[in-house]
Amino acid sequence: QVQLVESGGGLVQAGGALRLSCAASRIFFSITAMGWYRQAPGKQRELVATITPSGSTNYADSVKGRVTISRDNAKKTVYLQMNSLKPEDTAVYYCTADWPTRYWGQGTQVTVSS
Repeated sequence: QVQLVESGGGLVQAGGALRLSCAASRIFFSITAMGWYRQAPGKQRELVATITPSGSTNYADSVKGRVTISRDNAKKTVYLQMNSLKPEDTAVYYCTADWPTRYWGQGTQVTVSS
């Protein structure tokens, strides 16, 4: 059973920063595309960022320039560095692993106060 465990969420003021982590287990991490999605209250889940096994990244327009996704294959961990946070970034953030179907973590809450 694939396991994805997110951490690093919390409450932060607008303009602040957070780094989310997602530790993966029971997958061949180095050849797995990873991603972060989020879901705000009353809204559909949406893509935040993805990273391929080779390190190519893709970002939602709403977070470009403020968010960086990265991975550490030795630690089987994917990160999401979020800077200049806005209240509209408030959501539950989910880690994903495409192995080969998509697995989801349990989510971590990010709340940005104005």
